[in-house]
Amino acid sequence: MARDNATVVRGFVDEVITQGNIEAAEQYVWEDVTEQVPMPGQGPGLDGLKDILRAMRAGFPDIVFSIQEQIAEHDKVASRFEWTGTHSGEFLGIPATGRPVLVWGVVIDRLEDGRIKDTRIIMDTLGLMGQLGVLPSPQPPPEA
Repeated sequence: MARDNATVVRGFVDEVITQGNIEAAEQYVWEDVTEQVPMPGQGPGLDGLKDILRAMRAGFPDIVFSIQEQIAEHDKVASRFEWTGTHSGEFLGIPATGRPVLVWGVVIDRLEDGRIKDTRIIMDTLGLMGQLGVLPSPQPPPEA
């Protein structure tokens, strides 16, 4: 029985990201998947996706990725998400801070034959960096 596209995306999020079964990604994603907006240092295809997911789980071992809203039309699925986690390991060169984070975003996936073929993620990376304390505090405006 074929799974609908929204169910495929939810399965990927639950099994691969939240449960950490990175090797199961190939059940949900094509080998030559294209990430339209790759994370810093993310390589191409399924292997690049698996690497960045491993890096996220290393930095945030308790990550929980949840889909808040989802719209599916034709071959595309748009998902508004939030993820939470505790920064317990290095992530993107930032040493563990022990801080909890809540990050929002939207991802648009295009599927072919029941698997994700290309994806575009728009995530509040600036908000993440602020929560990790790696952004400088805003300076007061100079006196006129």
